[in-house]
Amino acid sequence: MPYTYQGWTLYTREVKLKRGPKVNIYFFSKRKPKSGRMMDEMPKGYKVGVNKRTGLPYLKKA
Repeated sequence: MPYTYQGWTLYTREVKLKRGPKVNIYFFSKRKPKSGRMMDEMPKGYKVGVNKRTGLPYLKKA
């Protein structure tokens, strides 16, 4: 069962930085993105925040 927050589904994707290692990014989407996979649970050490101006959810370190 994917992790959802008010209709938004949490996804993760591994990206390679120009001068460094590969890192995981986390993002919310209402539709299936071109790349990335659904997260079954919240990553440890993170919590959900909501942008006050736009109402979009995001992850921030706890």
